[in-house]
Amino acid sequence: MELFFDLVYVVAVTQLSQLLLAQLSADGAARTLLLLVAVWSAWIYNAWLTSWFDADRQVVRLALLVVMLASLVMSATLPDAFGERGLLFAGAYLAIQGGRSVFAVAVLRAEPRLRRDVQRIQSWLMASALLWLVGGLTHGTARELLWLAAVVVDLGAPACRFYVPRLGRSRTADWMVTGAHLAERFQLFLMIALGESILVTGVTFGQLPWSPARLTALVVAFVGSAALWWIYFNRSAEDGRAVIARSADPGRLGRVAYTYFHLPMVAGIIVTAVGDDLIITDPHGQADAATIATVLGGPALFLAGHVLFKRALLGVLSVARLVAIAALVALVPLGWVVSPLGLAAMATLVLAAVAGWDSRIQQARLPIPPTA
Repeated sequence: MELFFDLVYVVAVTQLSQLLLAQLSADGAARTLLLLVAVWSAWIYNAWLTSWFDADRQVVRLALLVVMLASLVMSATLPDAFGERGLLFAGAYLAIQGGRSVFAVAVLRAEPRLRRDVQRIQSWLMASALLWLVGGLTHGTARELLWLAAVVVDLGAPACRFYVPRLGRSRTADWMVTGAHLAERFQLFLMIALGESILVTGVTFGQLPWSPARLTALVVAFVGSAALWWIYFNRSAEDGRAVIARSADPGRLGRVAYTYFHLPMVAGIIVTAVGDDLIITDPHGQADAATIATVLGGPALFLAGHVLFKRALLGVLSVARLVAIAALVALVPLGWVVSPLGLAAMATLVLAAVAGWDSRIQQARLPIPPTA
């Protein structure tokens, strides 16, 4: 059921990458980021919900299907969320967050402590959703400012532990999360994002006239996607799953390492997919600022998120990833003198080097702490 539910978020990730591709500017990037946070918030609270409930129960399945339909509407309206469909987007978001919370409160009568936590979460989600809704009723700068405020609420709620007057502050130890399940859900979302990046490269290549340079760009894009997959899944995915599964407080780890630090990784994959589209479309010539920013910035953003993830969950500061980020930054001046394909090849080599380093030290795995 959860895999079926995730299908609508394939649409969302694709829409976000296409939105960024159509608006390659600082303003376009900021708008895409705002919408990404909304999509992320809608998805992560569902991941937490299914850690509390058995998704195979009929009533839970029906609730997930309703949320899935609202998520499909939200995903479909993303390209024009700052235009004529802003109110429809915001209404769908309100239906997702509000409907899910009402369902959770209604069925948790036998779990008063968890029910109180859900009520706190519901208060924050409704405050955020109302800001999205009011923003949908406005236009221009007013909408942007209201939705920015909604993003602040969405991102700040877990950090504030959903403090609500009279209800108090939530304790992560009371969240009763299944750590292994939560880790698996976030791994699957990364797979969605990586799958979308491969989809972009295949579709773009198929729609353009064939040439050796474009075929080379397709190969470079695929190797880059494979390297991103390798960096995350070769070691840290299973290590992280083992740590959170054995943790005495999985809710705390889930809040920091997964809810927060997976977001820059997802954003990095989306930006990388846009860069792949650009280099396949025009592998020769002079790279512009947008191409340089996406080809180098996407991998750097992914690596930065992965550094934070490994630090939060495994207590490891990955020097290899920090060196790789520095190398990507150092490649920026070269972006103005080499072709887009050459720049992408160098960025892919950096990612491949990190993946190779991880494989080299595979036999010297760090011990996983019993608790966290």
